[in-house]
Amino acid sequence: MTLRLGPGEVARFGRGSAAVPVELVLDDPAISRLAGEIRVTQDHWQLTNHSTGHSYLVENPEGAGEYLRIPPRRVGAPIPFEFSRVVLPTRGDATVSFQVFAPDHVFLDPEAMDVPWGNSTVTAYSLDETATYFLVLVALCEPRLRDQSRVAVPTTPQIVERLREHVTCGTLTPRAVSSHIDYLAEEKLRIAGPATGESGKGDRRNGKREEIVGLALRFGLVREEHLALLPPLTGAGGRERQGAS
Repeated sequence: MTLRLGPGEVARFGRGSAAVPVELVLDDPAISRLAGEIRVTQDHWQLTNHSTGHSYLVENPEGAGEYLRIPPRRVGAPIPFEFSRVVLPTRGDATVSFQVFAPDHVFLDPEAMDVPWGNSTVTAYSLDETATYFLVLVALCEPRLRDQSRVAVPTTPQIVERLREHVTCGTLTPRAVSSHIDYLAEEKLRIAGPATGESGKGDRRNGKREEIVGLALRFGLVREEHLALLPPLTGAGGRERQGAS
């Protein structure tokens, strides 16, 4: 079932009944007759949770595990994702969900802004997308970008293997990958390491990779289109991972 809503229009969802009609029927005994509603604005949509005891999740399938939790009785929560999955809890083995495609987002045109420019604003994170360290960064982020949020951040040997077929990375060594990771953490992304003695060397390196991936994805430094920089995935495992994107 597909509903098309224009700005200002509302669609209610829930179990529904003769006395409480809804546009989107979710047939589950754990879902209220009127569970919530969607309201469309010019460039985003809002979610109201009518439940008195259940929070709803709004997931961003394209955003590497991003989600919002909408608490009970929350009215008009603005949802920033262009493509969303609304998930409601149930008593069964599986949750109930539906998808929402938002209106096109509106962006400023900097050339059309009548602003007296002064000194140029420096870039917070200056990354060269043609550099080997950026390929390493994309390989680190790849599992999360392919919506495998439960998969651990790749290890150094896994990155070496992932980039082996790239035209510039055939001779890339584990030591070189570790150097690129250190360069990303210390120079490019300026991630502070754990205090001395807090953990072992392996734990520190794992934590560093996790922080690199978290920062890169939160600020959109690595996005889905960057996956095209990596060699194509091959084999059964590759097809499975591609299907998760």
